[in-house]
Amino acid sequence: MKPRIEIIKEKKFIGMSIEMSLADNQTFQLFNTFMPRKKEILNLKNHDVYDLIIYPKGYFLTFDPTANFKKYALVEVLDLENIPAEMESFILSKGKYAVFTFKGYVPNQANFEYIFSTWLPNSTFDLDDRP
Repeated sequence: MKPRIEIIKEKKFIGMSIEMSLADNQTFQLFNTFMPRKKEILNLKNHDVYDLIIYPKGYFLTFDPTANFKKYALVEVLDLENIPAEMESFILSKGKYAVFTFKGYVPNQANFEYIFSTWLPNSTFDLDDRP
């Protein structure tokens, strides 16, 4: 599992989010709610669906499976006009990103363990405090 390193321009998204923890993983429920409603978003840039997580400061300093984070189910859009009810906008800042690509439902702790315990410490990169 090797990421693409990309310099990404600012991206605009529309989707849904939920607070959860690893111990109370609600990824399936989030995407199960979002996917049937994706068709309500009229200004899609493409058909890709993004799973984006925002961890609080210090989240990775000690492992706590009950620590909360915010997870989004998103699609990239051309603009932030006409946001459907119960959905929200999100703007991803420009910058350098390690992009790991998965297909299907992949809330696999082993993937995250590999990224943060093996790949990142052995890379030339430092974890930034952003999504």
